[in-house]
Amino acid sequence: MTVLRVALTGGIATGKSSVLARFTFLDVPTIDADTISHHVTRASQPASADIRQRFGDEVFRPDGGLDRKRLGARVFNNSEERKTLEAIVHPRVRTAIDRWFSKVEADGQALFAVAAIPLLFETGRQGDFDHVVVTTCPPSLQLERLTARDHISETEARQRITAQLPAEDKVAAADFVIHTDVSEANTEHQVDEIVRALGQKSGIHGQRSLV
Repeated sequence: MTVLRVALTGGIATGKSSVLARFTFLDVPTIDADTISHHVTRASQPASADIRQRFGDEVFRPDGGLDRKRLGARVFNNSEERKTLEAIVHPRVRTAIDRWFSKVEADGQALFAVAAIPLLFETGRQGDFDHVVVTTCPPSLQLERLTARDHISETEARQRITAQLPAEDKVAAADFVIHTDVSEANTEHQVDEIVRALGQKSGIHGQRSLV
């Protein structure tokens, strides 16, 4: 059985995690590229050795774990180093997500599934999916969320935001857009409507009833 492949993306700190959690609550199979990225860069994984070789010991903690904050501050200031890091991590993440979709298809329990991929457009992966969902919110709110969430300065936050494709470009290329600046209930309602729409497109049955 063919599973519709749905990508969830959007700018940093625009509410992707909350939206993904709602999809999961509604019994939609989900996977998160950020979670996979953390897994493939653990000290025991080959990507960790590749990162150490390229970026040095200074981006690692004394216990051998990756110092993500220090590495992030470094690569967001240098586009070449960011591309180098992405070349180490992204292929491994992509392979894991492709394997997961294949497993969802083999299980035969769902007709669509959602992968959260923050850099979907930046890595040119949008063509690998049947539908793309984009989260968005006003730039001021995005900046506020990012500085609070990551405990970084406004300057650092702006660097991370501008390192990604502009929000308006992602929205223009989306099949579905979720605005996350009203309320949690409103965001959940938008997700519910998308699940209904995807269900109609795929003829899906058996997912959590939406009231």
